[in-house]
Amino acid sequence: MTSSNKGTEARADQRVILFDGICNLCNGSVNWVITRDPQERFHFASLQSQAAENLLRGAMDEQEFADLPDSIVLVDAAGAHVRSTAALRIASGMGLPYSLARVFFAIPRPLRDLVYNWVARNRYRWFGRQESCMLPTPDLASRFLDADEAR
Repeated sequence: MTSSNKGTEARADQRVILFDGICNLCNGSVNWVITRDPQERFHFASLQSQAAENLLRGAMDEQEFADLPDSIVLVDAAGAHVRSTAALRIASGMGLPYSLARVFFAIPRPLRDLVYNWVARNRYRWFGRQESCMLPTPDLASRFLDADEAR
């Protein structure tokens, strides 16, 4: 894939975090990554965007796409990662001390995903939701693949 000004594609070496754009926990997580990623290793798009759909259709087969969670996905050179694996790969890519989270890969994925799914199921109740997807500031627009999409 190549970089695009329209934000519908990502470079093969790019790490893209796809998130639930109306979830306060997800938006807070994106802001947390942005604050701790001055090297701009990660880019973003809301899962509700056309950019995310285009990226995912290129990174997953139809069954994986149909089973996609609605919380967070990481797309990188190794493919699309969901649930706890996405969260741990994001932390691992953040540098120290966050990359130490990779020790949790020792826990079998089904057990990690039990905890992840419990938080994901309750995130709106615990953290709330927004009426529409987050709009990036002009300073951050270049990091959002969906920055030019209508909200």
